[in-house]
Amino acid sequence: MKKLLMVVSSADSLTLADGTSHPTGFWAEEVVESVRVLREAGVEVTLATPGGVVPTVDKASLDGTFDEAVASLEDLRAPASLSSVRAADFDAVYLPGGHGPMADLASDATLGGLLAEFHDDGKLVAALCHGPAGLLSAVREDGTFVFAGKEMAVFSDEEERQGGLDVPYSVAGRLAELGARLRTGEPWSSTVVVDGKLVTGQNPQSTVATAQRVASLLA
Repeated sequence: MKKLLMVVSSADSLTLADGTSHPTGFWAEEVVESVRVLREAGVEVTLATPGGVVPTVDKASLDGTFDEAVASLEDLRAPASLSSVRAADFDAVYLPGGHGPMADLASDATLGGLLAEFHDDGKLVAALCHGPAGLLSAVREDGTFVFAGKEMAVFSDEEERQGGLDVPYSVAGRLAELGARLRTGEPWSSTVVVDGKLVTGQNPQSTVATAQRVASLLA
């Protein structure tokens, strides 16, 4: 059985561009549906957060559809600590979104080291929606970006504008500055980009397709 490490943000707020604090966390659909698709495909999923903190669900992602699924997902109540996991124990790593990753995973050195290991060992790396913010942590000691030159999708600036949240930075912009090649679909379209061992999805609407692509590549 293939083993996948899902790294979920432990942030519960994001400081916006105007300096105010906005409650956030992980996006329910992106975690719940990704776990469902992967486990139904026979993939063993382990959830981890920075510090092993029980993650906070972004309440904006709870509309009655995923409330019960989030409450019943036991992994969310007892995640592993990111510092305790080893890349060698997994075949893939997956970063779901919500705005939380912008607050913590983007600058998490432990995650950056793990992502570099997964990449250098030729293992699968996947990120969804704002999850690619976590890829920003993967900068080597010499300043080079692990995923420079890679084609990827990420929650677009247009989607961010339409969402109405005054985020502190553009994830797409920072990835591009580091050398990523962005491929953007229409706002709110299901868009998945595969570049070698890197799989990325643009938004919540891309959740199932992203998880299915990961599962197929692990099969």
